[in-house]
Amino acid sequence: MKKITAAILLLFTANALFAQTPCRVYKQSASIVLNGVHDKEISGLAVSHIILNHCYNILIKNCKIGPDTVRGIQLERCANIHIDSCYWSDVRAGVYALQSAGVLITSCQGKNMLYGFPRGGQFVQFNEVTGARNGVLHCRFENILGQSNPEDAISMYKSSGTPASPILVEGNWIRGGGPSKSGGGIMLGDNGGNYQIARDNILVNPGQYGMAISGGHHIEILNNKIYSKQQPFTNVGVYIWAQAGATCSLNTISGNRVNWKMASGEINNSWNNGNCGVVKGWPNNILNADIDESILPTQLITFCETKTNN
Repeated sequence: MKKITAAILLLFTANALFAQTPCRVYKQSASIVLNGVHDKEISGLAVSHIILNHCYNILIKNCKIGPDTVRGIQLERCANIHIDSCYWSDVRAGVYALQSAGVLITSCQGKNMLYGFPRGGQFVQFNEVTGARNGVLHCRFENILGQSNPEDAISMYKSSGTPASPILVEGNWIRGGGPSKSGGGIMLGDNGGNYQIARDNILVNPGQYGMAISGGHHIEILNNKIYSKQQPFTNVGVYIWAQAGATCSLNTISGNRVNWKMASGEINNSWNNGNCGVVKGWPNNILNADIDESILPTQLITFCETKTNN
């Protein structure tokens, strides 16, 4: 599989394109479950959920997913899956990829994740996803307090990219989280992992924390904007802390602009637990940055549907 090239990334660098997307017409479909299928496109459908097992070379494009009590898109032991320009809402979780490779999510939108055990409440969670060409690029996600029950917006659990093609979480806009006192915005290195980069994301009021590294090596948090007002569940803007026995070293947190208030009303922009060794770039973050909720537009989700064809 080809690694993510600069040319591919340029296709997804303009979030302004969302505002130009016309309303879509979807064809109603029963839930989709595929086993061992390859070289297939799933597009233009309104479907409650999609489950792929042992599939490869699949494109899921321009689909409306949910509502449902299960995960919107579930991938298990799949390879080379591209999810593009889809919208999911009111599902247990958005995209859950398990023991897969080459999972690329681009220009998608999601609203109101409904938490459930185990592994629920995320817009995107990678679980033991490995190899090249994995990422979450230029998506828009929003949880409305009282209408959702999320955990982490984006979670990278025991997942590993490569030195030449790290797992890339780039250019995403995320708003809303809570009331979970453990969930938040973007979690990297959860229970370990390596070669992950989260950069140029914007997060507003995403939950208990903004962005974090909780284990692993060669993981980077770069040039993000992270803001939260005081809420009953808010704790810290950006942190690094090896948890659950995970090893942790050779990581970077740099160039981030953070303005974060704890539940007590005190400023708590960053925290380094000290068990990950030297954190490259730690002094280069801009704390108490002059940012507020206006770093994201009032209308974040621009999904539009004219009607659904039966």
